[in-house]
Formats: sequence, structure tokens, C-alpha cells
Amino acid sequence: MTDQRQDPGNGAERNVPGGALEGPAGAAGDEAVRAAWEELVETARRTVRDGLVVGTSGNVSVRVGDTVLITPTGVPYDRLGPGDVVGVDLSGRQVIGGLAPTSELPMHLAVYGSTAARAVVHTHAVHATAVSLLVPELPPVHYVTGLLGGPVRVAPYALYGTGELARAMLHALRDRTGCLLQNHGTVTYGDSLAQAYDRTAQLEWMCRLWLTARSVPGLTPSLLTEEQLTAAAERLRGYGQPRA
Repeated sequence: MTDQRQDPGNGAERNVPGGALEGPAGAAGDEAVRAAWEELVETARRTVRDGLVVGTSGNVSVRVGDTVLITPTGVPYDRLGPGDVVGVDLSGRQVIGGLAPTSELPMHLAVYGSTAARAVVHTHAVHATAVSLLVPELPPVHYVTGLLGGPVRVAPYALYGTGELARAMLHALRDRTGCLLQNHGTVTYGDSLAQAYDRTAQLEWMCRLWLTARSVPGLTPSLLTEEQLTAAAERLRGYGQPRA
């Protein structure tokens, strides 16, 4: 049995498997889904406010158990509400909602299938995308590089929404928590939406820093050594307030 609904993003009907959760948190009143979706929508809106995406570009996801909540395709984030939850299982089968998930679903699922990620943020941040056009790896210009596991690699260009892009991304993410996508944008992941978003913001900031420094005629930016990065990464492991 299927349930047909109108997709407010494009007006098309979409079939949803019978038993899909209804309403803001599902028929069972799943508070975990409700809270996670609310945080996801706020994070997606923040990417727009902070200038990391334009319009409906970029996407955000969070894992709740074996369900991945993810932003829908083609719907402005300020139009998303509590009843617009979109969720898929780890194979990509839609189990919650009537809006189609983002076209970058394969990329998100690849991260969850290959890492311990609980959240993924993908943006089209300007400075980070600019760096992806210039070099195969963001030079280590700041110790915050340690937050991402080391110098950030650039995944070779591949068409968006494809398995080829997902595979290229995973290669660039090896031993890292963030990467650049050539001529495209950024991907970061973390233990939470807050952590994944912070890594995205730090990556964009480092890209802006490197572009600014290298634009000074006649001067070459100084870079951190491997030993300096290792020491910084070790100290960063204990950064922040201890968890209760």
C-alpha cells in the first residue's frame, strides 16, 4: 500500500511505502526523530544565513538509530516545518515522509556506511570551492587542520548525485572528517550536527585564510610541519568542556 502526497517543492506526487511515519514525529510520537529533525532544519537554515550555500544548494543529514533524516531536494529551508520529515534507511529506501530526499543521498549514505558519523553537512561554500579549483589539497595553514584529521584533500570532480562522486569523496575522506569536492563544495561529518557544522565552518575559514595569504604579491604563506600538526591534533583531542 502506498500513500500519495503533494511535494511542495515541485508539485509532483510521490509514492511513500505503507507504514511511513506521519506527522511531525511519526505515528508513534518518536521524540528522537522530532528533536533531530528540528535541529537538522535549523542547521540547514544556518548554512544559508552564514553564506555557505545559496538557495536550495547543499544538504544536511543526521542519523537516528538506523534511519537517516535528510533535507529534501529542491525545497527552500525556510519552508521546511515539523511535518516535512524525510527519512531513509541505510540502504536508501524512504521510510519517512512524502518529499523526495536530496539528490546527494548517495554521498551521505556512503559516509554513514564507511564511518561512525552521526551527522553530515555538505555545502557550496565560496572560499572552499575556490580552493578546490586550485590545488589537490588545502595546505596546512592553521592548527585547526587537526580538527579534520590532517591536510584536507580535494576529491576529483564527478557529476553530482552519482556513485562516482560518492566514491571519490570517500577516498578523499580517508582518515579525515572533511574534504573538498573539486568544482563543487565541501563535505564534513561528526558525532553530532553541531560538530559537523563546526568542521564545515572551520574548513571554510581556513580556505579563506589561505586564499587571502597567497594573494599577497611576492610573499609565500608559511605552512605548518607534520610534527606541528601532530602536536596540535593531540592537544585538540581534549578541546572543549568535558562531557557530563
